[in-house]
Amino acid sequence: MQILAKRLKELREGRRIYQRELAEILGMSFRGYQNYETGQSEPKLATLMVLADYYQVSIDYLVGRTDAPDFHTSKAED
Repeated sequence: MQILAKRLKELREGRRIYQRELAEILGMSFRGYQNYETGQSEPKLATLMVLADYYQVSIDYLVGRTDAPDFHTSKAED
C-alpha cells in the first residue's frame, strides 16, 4: 500500500525525526520500520493505532481512505 508508505514518511519528516528514532518509539527494529516506509511490509493494526496516536491522525488518513488527517472531525459536526 504505497499511500501508507508515503504518508508515514511525510509525517515523520514533518516531525523531523529519523526512522531509527521512530522504530525505537514503536519498539521495533530499524529495518522493520524502514520496510513500512518503502512499502515492503505493512504494519499490523496495533502498530497502525500507535502510529495514528503518535501523529494525531486517523488510521483512515494513514491508509488513504481520507485526505483529512484530523480524526476529531466527524460527520456530526458538518
